[in-house]
Amino acid sequence: MRKLIVLSFITLDGVMQAPGGPGEDDSGGFKYGGWSVGYFDDFLGNVMTEQMGHPLDLLLGRKTYDIFAAYWPRLGDDDPAARVINRARKYVVSHRPVNLDWKTTVPISGDVAGKISQLKKDDGPEIQVHGSGNLIQTLLKNDRSTSSGSRPSRLPLAQESAYLRRGRCRLDSPLHKVGSRQAGLSRVPTHAPGR
Repeated sequence: MRKLIVLSFITLDGVMQAPGGPGEDDSGGFKYGGWSVGYFDDFLGNVMTEQMGHPLDLLLGRKTYDIFAAYWPRLGDDDPAARVINRARKYVVSHRPVNLDWKTTVPISGDVAGKISQLKKDDGPEIQVHGSGNLIQTLLKNDRSTSSGSRPSRLPLAQESAYLRRGRCRLDSPLHKVGSRQAGLSRVPTHAPGR
């Protein structure tokens, strides 16, 4: 059975919104796009290289897919992360039609938990969920909805010691109740923009 691994950048107060850069996701008036960039260092770079340094498939929520599709295809194979992401099969969970211009994109709708359980049974590389807070909630809530379950195999979370006090919190379920193995990264000092 294929592993399903969640990789997400999350603040101490649970915000997952727009870690990569300004303008990535300004919905709800969010002003702190790129909040995670100041925490990237050699250690985190090594962790991300380890997580993405092999063939993988991506399972993405619609919003994360749209953000990724607007960015990653523009980068060439000289960028190691772009090479991995662009070559990966991208499964996109959405209730609306998905633009399939980005090669190897496969839409998923309907019985999402059942289709993800089937993906885990199929042959192929590990499946990684990046960002995709709503999708993570679906995975956690449907843990026992299928015979093999759709729960992630592990949740390696890059938990940054930022406290934003604003933004979409996407992990409604306390992580200590998830029962999945977590590999958390923490940074100090705590930072609260806008104080």
